[in-house]
Amino acid sequence: MIPQVAFAALLCVSTLLLTTPRSHAHSGGLDSHGCHHDRKHGGYHCHQGPFTGESFTSKREMLDALAVQNQPPKDIPIKV
Repeated sequence: MIPQVAFAALLCVSTLLLTTPRSHAHSGGLDSHGCHHDRKHGGYHCHQGPFTGESFTSKREMLDALAVQNQPPKDIPIKV
């Protein structure tokens, strides 16, 4: 009886390990903006910071967007 229970448990664990999809996280390598170049798919994307979850074609594009975000609003005259 005990060998049958041990075999069933081993079979269940083996099935679970073989059928569970594995997720592979990259090693990091984030720059000071929380972003990095995506060598596999191309482009540049962010995991942290003000652009978390966003992708850009290049780091330059992200830096331009960051510069726009950090500019104070322009005074626009109100028409009466």
